[in-house]
Amino acid sequence: MEIDQMGDWRRTHYSTDVKPDLDGKEVIVLGWVQDIRDLGGIRFIILQDKEGTIQITILRSKIGKEVARKADSLQRQYSIGVKGTVKKTKQTPRGVEIVPSEIRILGIAQYPLPLDVTGRTPAKIDVRLDARVLDLCQDRNRAVFKIQHIALAAIREFLSEQGFTEVHTPRIIASATEGGAALFHVDYFEHKAFLAQSPQLYKEQLVVAFDRVFEIGSFFRAEESHTRRHLSEFVSIDIEQGFATADDVMRMLEETVHHVCEAVKKHCQRELKILKHKIEVPETPFKRFTYDKIIEKLKKEGTEISWGEDIHTQAFRTLGKLHPYFYYITDWPTKSKPFYIKPRDDNPEISEAFDLMWRWIELASGGTRVHLKDLLIKRLKEQGLNPESFRYHLRAFDYGMPPHAGWAVGLERVMMMLTGKQNIREVVLFPRDRFRLTP
Repeated sequence: MEIDQMGDWRRTHYSTDVKPDLDGKEVIVLGWVQDIRDLGGIRFIILQDKEGTIQITILRSKIGKEVARKADSLQRQYSIGVKGTVKKTKQTPRGVEIVPSEIRILGIAQYPLPLDVTGRTPAKIDVRLDARVLDLCQDRNRAVFKIQHIALAAIREFLSEQGFTEVHTPRIIASATEGGAALFHVDYFEHKAFLAQSPQLYKEQLVVAFDRVFEIGSFFRAEESHTRRHLSEFVSIDIEQGFATADDVMRMLEETVHHVCEAVKKHCQRELKILKHKIEVPETPFKRFTYDKIIEKLKKEGTEISWGEDIHTQAFRTLGKLHPYFYYITDWPTKSKPFYIKPRDDNPEISEAFDLMWRWIELASGGTRVHLKDLLIKRLKEQGLNPESFRYHLRAFDYGMPPHAGWAVGLERVMMMLTGKQNIREVVLFPRDRFRLTP
């Protein structure tokens, strides 16, 4: 197969820009062959680009031999360029087609393809993920990440307007700074190191210099769970706010969620329609329930949670039926939360921690942080951690550490909420979990 050069061709229009009012105009479109329909004397090529599709109509009796030859050699997923004339028609859904004067074949595809690029023949998710780039050629899959793009832009816009500075903290760290075993070990020259599971300690330190910081980035957890909502590599959206308490950052969080939902509803109508999903912009403030109130509610529903225990998945599913919206769980037992979460002054057994729930899924967690060095050392020891391992972090508390609070949001879980997807792997370009390291 002879491959053409693109030469001086440049796209004049995306597929969705070709409309009936361009009737008679010459255009150049660039994309991929999504589908081919051959009716003998006439052949239809459906060209797909990142915006949608356009029909290329080849009437063999009215086009040149070279165009007909090129059209006959095309197969699905070939990348092509088409120069032609726009024609208004009643035979296509959008009322327009392109009659080509020249076709250039820019790249070929090997057969058989592992997936049906038209989407008419469904495939299991593992097959789709093995050929992920091809899978993403389908509108319903690409729509997820167009929504993600708008959501992230909205988050950055909102937090920047609130005076936060975007930062990037290390992913390679010297010690298991948050404790726990869910860390990946890596060789770092002559040293042992770990992949960061969050930016927690660094973002706290940066409050001393910047007051308000946020970070959006990938983090890593050696997650044993293999469920529809767990990953080993995930994107976390974190903030830390100086001179603030849990109440302050809870308000910031619900306003962020409100802003994101508003932006997606405004700018992603086409994608939401493709996904058959409806976004409701939530009212603020979100409802709040204490941990004690939640376990009381669960008891009435027949689910016993001993005080101090975490809330298990089935219990959360019960809560999701009772509260099918956004809500906070506050005042968690101190012993169930990380060492940097501040115990309440009036009752140290209860912490100033919160989780943001959407139905039964935890979207975010956060709270007021311990900002006094002596108390932080005490909390480390209570959790069986060696303060010496945290000496670089503790040093920052000698530099005028202010009261501060923050939260972390899992982007992928937010995307499940925004798109209606039930499996977290659907909202990750190239997911990493216990069983998947490729592609």
